[in-house]
Amino acid sequence: MLICISSLESATMFVNLFEPIKIGAMELKNRIVIPAMCTLFASEYGAVSRRMINYYEERARGGVGLIIVEATCIDSPVGKLAHPIQLCVDHDKYIAGLNDLVEAVHKHDTKIALQLHHAGRETRLECTEGRQPVSASDVYNDIEGIQPRALTLKEIENLVEKFAEGARRAKVAGFDAVEIHGGHGYLIEQFFSPYTNKRMDKYGESLDGRMKFALEILKCTRKKLGNSFPILFRLSAEEYVEGGITIDDTKVIAQKLEQAGVNALHISSGMSSSPPQYSPSPSMAIPRGCYVHLAEKVKRVVNIPVITVGRINDPLLAEDILQEGKADLVAMGRALIADPELPRKAAEGRLDDIRKCIACSRGCGMRAGIGLHITCDINPEVGKEEEYRIVPAEKPKRVLIVGGGPAGMEAARVAALRGHDVTLYEKKAELGGQLTLAVKPPHKEELNNLLDYLTGQIKKLEVKVELGKEATVDVIERIKPDVLILATGAVPLIPKISGVDRKFVATAWDVLADETEVGDEVVVAGGGTVGCESAEFIADRCGKVTIVEMLGDIALDAEPSSRKLLLKRLNEQKIKVLTNTKIEAITDGGISVVDNYFGRHLIECDTVVLSLGAKANNQLMQASKGRVKENYAIGDCVRPRKILEAIHEGSYIARKI
Repeated sequence: MLICISSLESATMFVNLFEPIKIGAMELKNRIVIPAMCTLFASEYGAVSRRMINYYEERARGGVGLIIVEATCIDSPVGKLAHPIQLCVDHDKYIAGLNDLVEAVHKHDTKIALQLHHAGRETRLECTEGRQPVSASDVYNDIEGIQPRALTLKEIENLVEKFAEGARRAKVAGFDAVEIHGGHGYLIEQFFSPYTNKRMDKYGESLDGRMKFALEILKCTRKKLGNSFPILFRLSAEEYVEGGITIDDTKVIAQKLEQAGVNALHISSGMSSSPPQYSPSPSMAIPRGCYVHLAEKVKRVVNIPVITVGRINDPLLAEDILQEGKADLVAMGRALIADPELPRKAAEGRLDDIRKCIACSRGCGMRAGIGLHITCDINPEVGKEEEYRIVPAEKPKRVLIVGGGPAGMEAARVAALRGHDVTLYEKKAELGGQLTLAVKPPHKEELNNLLDYLTGQIKKLEVKVELGKEATVDVIERIKPDVLILATGAVPLIPKISGVDRKFVATAWDVLADETEVGDEVVVAGGGTVGCESAEFIADRCGKVTIVEMLGDIALDAEPSSRKLLLKRLNEQKIKVLTNTKIEAITDGGISVVDNYFGRHLIECDTVVLSLGAKANNQLMQASKGRVKENYAIGDCVRPRKILEAIHEGSYIARKI
């Protein structure tokens, strides 16, 4: 549903979100914050790059009040994140580049802070150049497989100075504030937490001892910065591990940090060892605003501004949080990766124009985790802000797009924005393609954001849409487009298995589309993400579901945090999983399978649901060759992949024509 409101209504609706606020001596124009999120846009030597400047300037241009620049290493290489590339501030040589970034952001009346960071044991040996990571104690990190060593007293003293020197350099570079990262299981939190701090000296034992490192950093930093320069502090209010930090600990920590001169607290949750539902980057299966209750509890015990975070992708939700007094500012991280113009669009009442984050974390967190520059599944401009700016076409063309899935709709949106005359053919009665199926399994509702956005933009841009009509070669010959873009998607892959044509065999697509009924005992053939999500969908409708997968595990193509949650839910629903198992035949009584040890079994069932992949629907691609001068294919009709490739290819081709 489109939400269109006037600017006057917007001013009334957003009473708090666009109200100025002070953090120490720094005044922000609104309450929207971009939290520190690693982009891997720094140079390989840890310096600011042009790509990084363009990325942050685009978000400043979009109207955000405060940008907190990503985790910046104060002690390279041993203090680096588990990423091969990280911004650094441990040498004066970085100041000039950091100043370039500050000046670009300041042009748009946006304030900017630098986050000071040391990973401690939350790293990898390849990132520390083989040096043994350090921590409060030698508690093994079983997530990264890291054995840290405990810092000596002299090393702690040196690190206090390094944090403070990083802050000094930030001030010289022109930053408006610094944020000290004391959360997410990194070094300072490793001192805070009894889970990782087993020291018996002055930096351990009691909470006062465990806080000493942070308080010394603050004292030294304040001395270098002066009394008026704002210092923010990020905390994980709960670690959700046995023996870890609890909200009761955090309340005490927060009060002591305020007494030590911290000007604002940024309240998050979790660490690498926390269960996936408490991840610092929660998946779409987790409710929006999932950590607001933690910020609210901290806000009750301090008198400085509190920033909240956690799946806040809607300005209306952000306004509610502020109106209810649960926080003073709202961090919208992935939401402003997906749409850097969210603040301006909300202020102007253009809520239907906001491209809301779908919390997939594939383009951002998952890519960063394997050492790639971040992007965004639904915003191809991320990291390409300069070259991907939409500009009018030199010569408007008549463009025919075949296929109304995400690839075709994104191509139509961008082409129409550039001034082309666009016609979109979709043989089904509605737009969306596979998106209309992807939203059906439990906890996938957030994908409606993308569906609503694209269909809404197509309508607003007055793209001519022909629904329920199949584009054939005759149609192409009749329309005679200057440009033909084929986005015909994919179709389910039907394997050559004996009995696959039996009446009780259906595809996962059929089931999700409610085009077939399932029985009481169902076998899902294929344990990829689609198969697992379909099994979860089916489990709500029948008594018994079994997943059969040839590989050694299931949902291997899912984003890691989402995968953990999915597997947890499958287990809770008692869905049986058979891995290393191949289907040989489908019989009247069920399916015949062979396992890794060549043992053959019959699994009784009354419905078999095929989820064994897809194949490109490229028949029109072959038939239309040579009929139009500019002929392109995008998305799954080239090769079945994910939303990211569909959206990005549609966006690229529409900019090219």
